[in-house]
Amino acid sequence: MNYFIEGLQGSGKSTLAGRLHELTGSTVFREGDYSPVELAWCAYLDKESYDDMLGRYPILRSQIEEQTFSEGDAEIVCFTKVKTDDGSFYKELERHEIYNGRLPYDRFIDLILARYKAWNGDGQIFECSLFQNIIEDMVLFRDLFDEKIIDFYRQVRQALDGKPFRIMYLKTADVAGNLDVIRKERTDENGHEIWYEMMCGFFDNSLHAKNHGVSGIEAMTEHFMHRQELELRICRELFPSETVILGSKGYTDADITI
Repeated sequence: MNYFIEGLQGSGKSTLAGRLHELTGSTVFREGDYSPVELAWCAYLDKESYDDMLGRYPILRSQIEEQTFSEGDAEIVCFTKVKTDDGSFYKELERHEIYNGRLPYDRFIDLILARYKAWNGDGQIFECSLFQNIIEDMVLFRDLFDEKIIDFYRQVRQALDGKPFRIMYLKTADVAGNLDVIRKERTDENGHEIWYEMMCGFFDNSLHAKNHGVSGIEAMTEHFMHRQELELRICRELFPSETVILGSKGYTDADITI
């Protein structure tokens, strides 16, 4: 069996992935890892751009090459695995991620669907590799209606047809309270709320926020509430027999080894 662990930020996905690994021995793929289905925190480069980047960071070349994986004409670089104090490297590679409206829509969905179709894994656990980054892209950076997003997931359903998997969805009962907790937890050594500041900037500068004239923590909370409702609707309508809905941080081993 394979597992897609989904839910809002702070719902406990990493903890659940770790526990499932302990119980099943399955391989865990987290954001930033080279994954057969997910490209979060990975740069997607053509050969020319990749060679140019190597030339501009010669000191990092060996590290970069160790974290590079070829897929057809593309070079995928797991850039957060490269260790450097040069912040320009991360900013440069982040520009080549596929999410946040960086690719034309048709190219974006074709790439995602091709990877889901090609995937034929066994005994694998994927953390937020089905909903989070894709839906954030579609809602925030393309301002798409729910029905268009659901139409896309009908294609995902077809791409995954016949493959053994479960969606373990961690439902958050109190979205606002949950965000407040992780806002306080994810601080730096000086107490700065780095996650909150990053997420506010991410949300406030999105196409969705600008189109609808919204910003700030209340609007962002409403977005997360809507996202959870949308993801649960997709689970109910398109993946009813594959989905297990769990209370965020409120489940037993018996609940997750169905």
